[in-house]
Amino acid sequence: MTPFGAKLRELRRVKGVSQKEMAATLGVSAAYLSALEHGRRGLPSWAMVQKIIGYFNVIWDDADELEKLAASSDPRVVIDTAGLSPNATELANKLARRISQLGEDDLTAIAAMLDRRS
Repeated sequence: MTPFGAKLRELRRVKGVSQKEMAATLGVSAAYLSALEHGRRGLPSWAMVQKIIGYFNVIWDDADELEKLAASSDPRVVIDTAGLSPNATELANKLARRISQLGEDDLTAIAAMLDRRS
């Protein structure tokens, strides 16, 4: 599941609507929403994010948060290390091989370290 998918599921739960109900209103299939929630689809389009924001009547900061979550929820990430150091390429490959073995604490710690450096 992606961060955007988790937020979408939470918003649906709070509003008390099914994927089928939401999909009908947005003009998409329930299968699409399911795939979006579970990370089996790529990033939603800007237009789709705007429809979702409107559907849930999300305002201001919450809308910005939803847009940021959508932008950071691509389940098929490619890291291009061409032109970077050998260490960067090695790290990208290690992460690709081992990310499924990392626990939530490890992931949170790595993300915090990267956030401090940006």
